[in-house]
Amino acid sequence: MSAFATNSEPGLDADNIRHAFEGASSWIQLVKPIEPFLDAVRKRLSEQVNEFDSSIADKVAYALESQGKQIRPVLLALSGKSTGELTDYHVTAAVIIEIVHLATLVHDDVIDGAKIRRGKPTVAANWGNDITVLLGDCLFAHALKLTANYPTTEVCRAVSSATNTVCAGEIFQTQLEGQFNFTKAEYFKALEMKTGELFALSCELGAYLSGASGKYRKLMREFGLALGTAYQIYDDCLDLFGDETEAGKSLGTDIAKGKLTLPVLLLLEVLDNKGVENLKKMVVNWEASYFPKLKEMLRANNIFETSLKHFSSYIHKSKESLYEILKTEKVTSPECLIALDGICDFLYKQTEKLGTPLS
Repeated sequence: MSAFATNSEPGLDADNIRHAFEGASSWIQLVKPIEPFLDAVRKRLSEQVNEFDSSIADKVAYALESQGKQIRPVLLALSGKSTGELTDYHVTAAVIIEIVHLATLVHDDVIDGAKIRRGKPTVAANWGNDITVLLGDCLFAHALKLTANYPTTEVCRAVSSATNTVCAGEIFQTQLEGQFNFTKAEYFKALEMKTGELFALSCELGAYLSGASGKYRKLMREFGLALGTAYQIYDDCLDLFGDETEAGKSLGTDIAKGKLTLPVLLLLEVLDNKGVENLKKMVVNWEASYFPKLKEMLRANNIFETSLKHFSSYIHKSKESLYEILKTEKVTSPECLIALDGICDFLYKQTEKLGTPLS
């Protein structure tokens, strides 16, 4: 890596770039260069509780307790640091995006009827749907309020646009629930809108706040959009192939709502007419007892392996954007792009594990 790190000028040989990106590390190693930044984001997020009315502060604090891997702040920081210095503006942007993301999760748990999120009861399970929906609205509003801290309206415009896209994507996918004639192209469109968009915003905004060129920001956005779409494919596979204890959240919620994700769409393509009709009846009249049967149908038709191929194509797209940046753009810290590539490999390994039965 040290030899590669001296090559920060554009025009690098593609083979050397690919060789430099080989060998993904653990998540802890990947985020090590930006750990102080993530600490600052965690601290700032915790401080936001004091900005809410005291009647809901406990609920906001509860929602903020489990922040997961903070993948969006990680993407924002690595994108920004790759081409410049990280500033307090980057920290605020990461907090804004995390709050928007949290608001979508709070609403999703109501829509999906989920009881567990990140290993503990959801906000909805604790306080009911009415309060939870309104809490999500408060979180969205607070995120937009924080954008007023910037001297330009560009950040507010970008966050507002992304939030609009995320919510529209959720509506689009909800409208497809229970329908069996929509295409994989429509499915991937929904994924790009509801999940890919915040990944894209994180990458693009990180680069923007570091003064990156328009092309640099565009490539970072393309990287984030592809990675985010891949991430949602992983999450959809987790819902059907994962283990609830390992995942730390309710599984099987998509199919229970009549939401046809990639594995089910692929299964519909390979079943004969009788099998398709039986699957449709299962989905329309879904009961929890059908889950083992559905899993067996997925296994018998190698649906996980086929799903992994679609996932891999988006990972490949995300990597290509990074290679293009290194070939054509001025990069201040190439190790940050290596870490972004490592995140792609880390996610691939996590997805691949879903095909390995638990012992």
